[in-house]
Amino acid sequence: MKPFFRGVLFFAAAALFFSILTASPAMLSADEWSVLSPDRKTGLVVLTRFPGLDPRIAKEEISRRFRRLDHYVKDMSYGKASVEVDLTDWYEMPLPLSRYAISPSNLKVDKSRVTDLIQHAIDAADRDHDFSRYSFLVVFLGARFKEYGMIGLCGYPGMLGWSRTLELRTKSGQIVPGGVAIFTSQAHLGTLFHDCAHVWGGVKDGRRVVPCLYDHDLQERYPTRDTGWEHALINLGYWDPMSCHMISFDLPPPGISSWTKIRLGWLNPEKMRLINPGESPEILLGPLSEKSSAVLAVKIPLTEHTYYLVENRRKAGSFDIALPGEGILVMYCDDRIAECRHGKAPVKLMNADPGIPFLRGAAFRLPDRPVFTDRDKGIEITVIEQEGPSARIRIRREK
Repeated sequence: MKPFFRGVLFFAAAALFFSILTASPAMLSADEWSVLSPDRKTGLVVLTRFPGLDPRIAKEEISRRFRRLDHYVKDMSYGKASVEVDLTDWYEMPLPLSRYAISPSNLKVDKSRVTDLIQHAIDAADRDHDFSRYSFLVVFLGARFKEYGMIGLCGYPGMLGWSRTLELRTKSGQIVPGGVAIFTSQAHLGTLFHDCAHVWGGVKDGRRVVPCLYDHDLQERYPTRDTGWEHALINLGYWDPMSCHMISFDLPPPGISSWTKIRLGWLNPEKMRLINPGESPEILLGPLSEKSSAVLAVKIPLTEHTYYLVENRRKAGSFDIALPGEGILVMYCDDRIAECRHGKAPVKLMNADPGIPFLRGAAFRLPDRPVFTDRDKGIEITVIEQEGPSARIRIRREK
């Protein structure tokens, strides 16, 4: 058994403990949400270098990137969550980078190489750091994307699975809490968030709470931007970094969708409007990026497991300024689906304008595409008026 799997695979007691740590993704009541303490993410960033390879990135630049991640998380969570990290000194790994390098395709990654990298990194930092002080771990590589194979990834819950909770231990026996993300020196802010969010969401009932929202099978065919990566963005396009990571290297990542906010426990239920059968209200839906909006999202339950989410996205603020468009997004959600495989996904955008590729025209808006209709379920959503950044919508629900 590899050193990474030292110790015991813990089940009942650990599962109970882990479920407490990851309770936030559930749909909390307003009272439950209001009493939760601030969501403080504390991470240890282990800096790793490789024999014969200069890291080519300063420690201060890495620190700056994680300060930007903190700013992004505070913005996305309306001030509820924050990120604080400590950076280690540079530790040289015992093997050359070529022995850790992986495929750019998720489904082709050699998991033993991810295992070795994580184990060697935590063992290197073992003597100098108390891992119990942190809620998550980052292995930051002094290497670039093309040298390693991916720009970033989630080790656990991710490449090493998530169906069972693994106990990560250093060579001295320290338990590594939470999960672990891995980044190269070129990782964009959107990538930092994407893979850390997998860790922060954790695992519940054998599933990742915050999965990738691009299609894994298409990502295998189009693993990088120069091979047509955006063909994998069939679910949320460029409207959430859990789908796209980023829009381009020179722009900030877009903000996250209401679906991702709910999964992370960052959307106050008091800011959501629930539409029951037979109701046909008019709602002033504020921009999702604005904490002051009275209504940030609308939920239309369909069955026990399926529902629509409706949100208003505007090109405003520090991050949604980079959106591919603006207007009302309608998402079909199915909580029975765990991962984005074979064209299925736990959340999918309804596309207002399929003529615009990669869901860039997905938003419903005045004057040209104001109406979404699901005749089978008796639902119609109409944008009837724009009031500044807010949109007044009418929802007709017959069933």
